[in-house]
Amino acid sequence: MRSFATVAAGGAAGTLARYGVGEWLNPAHTVPLGTLAVNATGSFLLGALLAHLLARGAETGRRRTARLLLGTGFLGGYTTYSALAVETETLLRDDRVALGLTYAVGSVVMGLAAALAGMVAGRALAR
Repeated sequence: MRSFATVAAGGAAGTLARYGVGEWLNPAHTVPLGTLAVNATGSFLLGALLAHLLARGAETGRRRTARLLLGTGFLGGYTTYSALAVETETLLRDDRVALGLTYAVGSVVMGLAAALAGMVAGRALAR
């Protein structure tokens, strides 16, 4: 039950952070910059966290708690595939097909690149 509470606490904080970034970045933009920003930064941070924890050794004790709180919880709540899907569908429905497809594909590519960069950074920090 402790793991459940750890993930829930992290997820609640991550969701609030995502909402705040969205409110800050989205109001005056055609492209949903808030979702793009949280998914890119979240991918980077998740890559860094997991690579760092893996380089430190077996997932036990504090490393397990850190992964649950920060990875599964906070970054799981912070990043959002559902908003990406809804925003892409909205752009496509509004006949902004090129923008919608660019947003969807660009988000995935940016997320992968950010995760890889995070992994490199996480390994470097673990040394």
